[in-house]
Amino acid sequence: MLTQYIERILRARVYDVAVETPLDFAQGLTRRLGNSLHIKREDLQPVFSFKLRGAYNKIAALDETARRAGVITASAGNHAQGVALAAGRQGIRALIVMPCTTPAIKVEAVQRLGGETVLHGDSYDEAYERAQLLAEQQGLTFVHPYDDPEVIAGQGTIGMEILRQHHGDLHAIFVPVGGGGLIAGIAAYVKFVRPEVKIIGVEPEDADCLHRALKAGRRVVLKQVGLFADGVAVRQIGKEPFHIAHQCVDRVVTVSTDEICAAIKDIFDDTRSIAEPAGALGVAGAKKYVQETGICGQSLIAIESGANINFDRLRHVAERAEVGERRELLMAVTIPERPGSFLEFCRALGRRSITEFNYRYFEDSAAHVFVGVQITDGDRDSENLIENLRQRGYAVTDMAGNELAVEHIRYMVGGHAPKLLHEVVYSFEFPERPGALLKFLEAMCGRWNISLFHYRNHGAAFGRVLMGIQVPKAERKEFREFLDGVGFAYREETHNPAYRLFAGGSERG
Repeated sequence: MLTQYIERILRARVYDVAVETPLDFAQGLTRRLGNSLHIKREDLQPVFSFKLRGAYNKIAALDETARRAGVITASAGNHAQGVALAAGRQGIRALIVMPCTTPAIKVEAVQRLGGETVLHGDSYDEAYERAQLLAEQQGLTFVHPYDDPEVIAGQGTIGMEILRQHHGDLHAIFVPVGGGGLIAGIAAYVKFVRPEVKIIGVEPEDADCLHRALKAGRRVVLKQVGLFADGVAVRQIGKEPFHIAHQCVDRVVTVSTDEICAAIKDIFDDTRSIAEPAGALGVAGAKKYVQETGICGQSLIAIESGANINFDRLRHVAERAEVGERRELLMAVTIPERPGSFLEFCRALGRRSITEFNYRYFEDSAAHVFVGVQITDGDRDSENLIENLRQRGYAVTDMAGNELAVEHIRYMVGGHAPKLLHEVVYSFEFPERPGALLKFLEAMCGRWNISLFHYRNHGAAFGRVLMGIQVPKAERKEFREFLDGVGFAYREETHNPAYRLFAGGSERG
């Protein structure tokens, strides 16, 4: 199989539209990690992503009959732009089916490149089904984002460039993974030419389809995927990419949202470029791999796969980057409800800077405060500070890894319910388009009352909502069946300590 892919990669016609991107030395990251790190700058392609390589290679290989009919694909972002540009250069019609949740900036980008757009459904899966139907009806060739040998070969030219650009020893290449086309192409080439080089995939913790597939020895379908790194939010690894990955990928590293945000900041500090969340996965994975293995003095390469990020999302990235870099500790601390207790608590913190302090009076005996503190030595400093506070008699809960606390509760401190509510609390992901919340409320048909609601826009295709609903215990099973039927991604947060400390009613505990 690898021999066939080497031939395909060597013949790939990507340079009609793509450029050979540089391999930039990351000076700051190299110094911090104790290993030499280079970043492969695929964000510098004409569509700010590697995707046009595979799209163009597929389209350029079509026979005359297929070219006359045109091509179609389903995508919400980078692949859509790659297909539109590639088809335009070849003088071929391109129809792009995009979810209705796709931001207008991405739809307009596809149209500027000459692609025809059809908006359908709330998710990629719905857009994909529509594209398959239109392909059959109109005789169009479907250009798959990742599960196609020609697409994989096009992406594999990145591996060819890396080995040509980097001389000397090379320990590992860190590759973002969504459907698997990128890592399959790079792995096929690199493992054939230099089998000693490790190929390490990087996935978000909440969208780890390759990690789970390799662990199970077969492709699996994730029930839900996180949408922060929307460029890799794929529920199942591609069939062809999995065959290659099963042979050629050495390891998969999973990273959190905060670690992705920290990597975006790292890339900006070293290159002054702004990666999209999926584009920063390679750097995030390299950092975590070094932390977990303790390697030192090795040469590492991370793929920066794209830079198509909405400006609105940068606010969210900046908020989370300090936590992801372990420069900020978020804690819930219980202090006495009496004059002078805040001063005593600040003295206990020493000379550390307080980045955030949220509090509202609730009861006479104790106050629950949500506090952020600058730290200098990551986990070690956090552990020392928490232990010191506990020795002084404070009840402390580390909130840094608590998604509910970071995403919602820090903005809601003081919002305790005044009485027993029979409240259950869920976090939801709603499509970011008019009517999504209305659909939910209409489906609920007034059966249960909403007692808490918090939402913030982050410029993404899906909005994250925290909702409390008054549901008597006898109706909890019926309510969960209702949630399963509505079809939105959800997670129960009723027993999350952040909710119970800062927003729960008098029944908490």
